[in-house]
Amino acid sequence: MTDLRGSGTVVRRTKIDMAPGPEFVRLFGPVLDALRDLGGSGRPREVTDWIASKLEISDNKLNETIKDGSSRFRNQIYWARFYLAKSGHIDSLGRGIWALSDLGNRTRLTYSDALIIFHKVRDQFGSSKIEKDIEGDDPPEGETVDERTIDEEARFKSEITQTLRALPADGFERFCRLALRAVGFEEVSVTGRSGDGGIDGIGTLRVNRLITDRVVFQCKRYATQISPSYIRDFRGAMQGRADRGIFIATTNFSAEAIREAAREGASRIELVDLDKMIELMVDLELGVTKRTINVVDRSFFEKFEKGSH
Repeated sequence: MTDLRGSGTVVRRTKIDMAPGPEFVRLFGPVLDALRDLGGSGRPREVTDWIASKLEISDNKLNETIKDGSSRFRNQIYWARFYLAKSGHIDSLGRGIWALSDLGNRTRLTYSDALIIFHKVRDQFGSSKIEKDIEGDDPPEGETVDERTIDEEARFKSEITQTLRALPADGFERFCRLALRAVGFEEVSVTGRSGDGGIDGIGTLRVNRLITDRVVFQCKRYATQISPSYIRDFRGAMQGRADRGIFIATTNFSAEAIREAAREGASRIELVDLDKMIELMVDLELGVTKRTINVVDRSFFEKFEKGSH
């Protein structure tokens, strides 16, 4: 494995390097910088937000989506993480947490360094399949280790997305009610009434033994991006009826919608997009059955491929 230390200092970027090459390779350095600044580890959303802020990514860029409605920018960060994990710069502390390895912690990447990593990993795991998946916008979330696992992850995300979006409106609302109960909500009910200002259900979240919050939720089986107007309408409907709101959608939220949901001085609205919903379903095994796939550890056999000493 090549120890790529670069210049030895963190490169502070104000925009993505426009040098030629796959676009996501430009994010290798920022991903390492983000994890380093976050204390050595972080969740994907934390890394994405850090990079978007440091690189001053425009709303137009953040709002770009891929074929399943997910964020293209976030997808590119997942691909950057995939290559950095394969090159030994990032370790896994479990699903949903990325951590710097010792190598990653001491490495500051130039764009040329990132290209070397890209070609090294692509050559090791086979270029044709990886490039096909990149072109198809299928992010390698989770612990992908070979072509078969990449296939499984892409197929799983596609199948679960189609399943959720194919549910009838009342069925999706009932599924959301079950998911909220699974994470600790009590007295969750679906309103089932039209003209209720976009409120699909209500529940109680126990903060501690003495304090509870009244929460309303809205569920959207959409494939198109959620705009800030939906958030404003939902907030208007929840006024005087709940302490906070949860907006659940089978797509992603625009950058403007995310800012609107967290607007200072307004009622807080938590956003659950497609990726967060899938992560929740996997963690809770909600409609998901986990299984183990046996794969060959190619690095294990490297010592046997060489002559004896």
